[in-house]
Amino acid sequence: MQSTSFDELLAESAFSKQSAVFDEIYAGNTIVHYKRERVRNHASQFLSPGSSILELNSGTGEDAIFFAGQGHRVHATDLSTGMLDQLQKKVQARDLQNMISSELCSFTALSELRHRGPYDMIFSNFAGLNCSSQLPDVLHSLVPLLKPGGTLTLVLLPPFCLWESLLAGKGKFKTATRRWFSKNGRTARVEGQRFRCWYYAPSTAINALGQAFELLDLEGLCSLVPPSYMEGFAEKHPSAYTFLKKAEDRYRRSWPWKYVGDYYIISLRKKA
Repeated sequence: MQSTSFDELLAESAFSKQSAVFDEIYAGNTIVHYKRERVRNHASQFLSPGSSILELNSGTGEDAIFFAGQGHRVHATDLSTGMLDQLQKKVQARDLQNMISSELCSFTALSELRHRGPYDMIFSNFAGLNCSSQLPDVLHSLVPLLKPGGTLTLVLLPPFCLWESLLAGKGKFKTATRRWFSKNGRTARVEGQRFRCWYYAPSTAINALGQAFELLDLEGLCSLVPPSYMEGFAEKHPSAYTFLKKAEDRYRRSWPWKYVGDYYIISLRKKA
């Protein structure tokens, strides 16, 4: 397994800078709330009562808090010290020390993870794994951390997003095409800090894990509903937002919609 890369260190710096205001930035974003609900509903269908979860790139702990509230035990990991500081404050404020533990660890250095489980689920939300140029290697490192019959649920950025491509009509060609030719990664920026990210088709995860895993579910996220960076869309166009939500709920597992969202949610089960 590779050691922490320079790009990861840049991403860590960016998200540590943002950690103190991260929740505030997204608290009022209707589509962010929609995305979180979709992801949690997807993951929850594969969790038995009292499951153990390893969360990668846990951020400020919003998902860890949710799953702990559902009776699951979560070991939350992140490379950002700032994000883990925010998570620990929430855990203490809610007296969840018995349900949530945390560890500073990169998902590219899981051989160094102290709490190795094995777990009922490994969970990673909102494209944290897209910060690695070696997703197949990361996925291989997860296998011994997961129980036989356990579930891997990931939220990843695909190499094509319908809504982004439509921005070409507004002359925003750089944004519209940034995923198209991204073999060597594309530059992202958070809090003025630049770092690289990569885009992966669902087949990358499926092929990397091979015959040892079976595909449980795959659905597009924000394929018909606009991405959350289109701030205020739901409030400015409530009827359109309601219509698009219903359409996405209906077609999220259908071709081509499961492949053209801002993200996709994929779950695979480790065979016994």
